[in-house]
Amino acid sequence: MTAVRVAAATHDRTRAANDRFARPLVALHWIIAAAIIAMLCIGFYMVGLPRGLPFKSTLINFHKSLGMTVFLLVLIRILVRLAYGRPPLPPMGAWQRAAASTTQALLYVGMIAMPLTGYLGSSFNKFGTRFWGVLLPQWGWDDKAMRELFFGIHVYLAWIMAALIVLHFLGAMKHELIDKDGLLRRMWP
Repeated sequence: MTAVRVAAATHDRTRAANDRFARPLVALHWIIAAAIIAMLCIGFYMVGLPRGLPFKSTLINFHKSLGMTVFLLVLIRILVRLAYGRPPLPPMGAWQRAAASTTQALLYVGMIAMPLTGYLGSSFNKFGTRFWGVLLPQWGWDDKAMRELFFGIHVYLAWIMAALIVLHFLGAMKHELIDKDGLLRRMWP
């Protein structure tokens, strides 16, 4: 009887380990999540500051550098996810699978589109984008209409990303507190 219990416990530990995301994906998830939340807060705060304020330009440059860093981390995350795969979802309804897949896909689109629209918007002004002090190539010229177009898309995407993050969080809390299916444990450090 003891051998059966040991085998069952070993099987449960192996299954639990296989039901989790790989450690590099977990680390990247939380680092990127913290950075995106910080960038959204900084972005929403700095747009309300008056022009010409030196502190505002410091925030803008920090926001740009952090955004480009997140962009690179997201690219790394995509490669790591392709290499490691993802654990299977626990049993759930088709609508929940569809909602989870759609939300996750839209989050990835946002994590790529946000830094690209910010970078392109910055390419259409005389200041450009500095990545932790290094001036990146500009893909445009000083053009107010183009700058406003890309920054307008950037702001619109920021609100969509904020809504998707809330939806993602609420979904995780539903699984943790109502379904109690251990879904949150898959991505917990």
